[in-house]
Amino acid sequence: MRSRIRFAVALALLLGSLPGASAEGSRRSAAELMDVLMWNREPVGGPFALTDHDGRLRTETDFRGRLLIVYFGYTHCPDVCPTDLMEIARALTILGSEGEAIQPLFVTLDPERDTPEHLREYLPNFHPRLIGLTGDRAAMERAADAYRVFHERIARPEGDTIDHSAFIYLMDRAGGYLGFFPPGTSAERMLTIIRPHLAIR
Repeated sequence: MRSRIRFAVALALLLGSLPGASAEGSRRSAAELMDVLMWNREPVGGPFALTDHDGRLRTETDFRGRLLIVYFGYTHCPDVCPTDLMEIARALTILGSEGEAIQPLFVTLDPERDTPEHLREYLPNFHPRLIGLTGDRAAMERAADAYRVFHERIARPEGDTIDHSAFIYLMDRAGGYLGFFPPGTSAERMLTIIRPHLAIR
């Protein structure tokens, strides 16, 4: 029940029906970006240059030859991000050695707090092969724009939060967009879509 509520809230945000749905300086609304993803109206994905959790500069070309699972979020997220990361990790664990053909990426929407050092401490809680990516705000914004990610920082006395779309992107071995999983998708459901792509070389 709780996961269904979280999904309903996330979907409502994506459709632009919650107060936080108009982003600070975003060129398009959450509903417009969701429309792009749902109907494949524009290219999704593309070049990025971000710093990984070991301090190395990484670009999209570093991951050619493997399927990519790409997730945008932030480490201070209270529920949706860790839940989705756990399901991504569970999918990789279920695949076992087959999972070596997949590279999971976590791209932060909160680069000021999510430093390489912090990501290096946080991500092993989910899966050892998960790579965290951060950088300056301009580099993060370029990556988020390429993947049509809605995000908005909300200032709160107890600490800032970030309203954001929580799609799990699946990219092919050449970096092409295959589709997305909505927030709350189980590992088993992901694998029904991912497994056929593992057989394609």
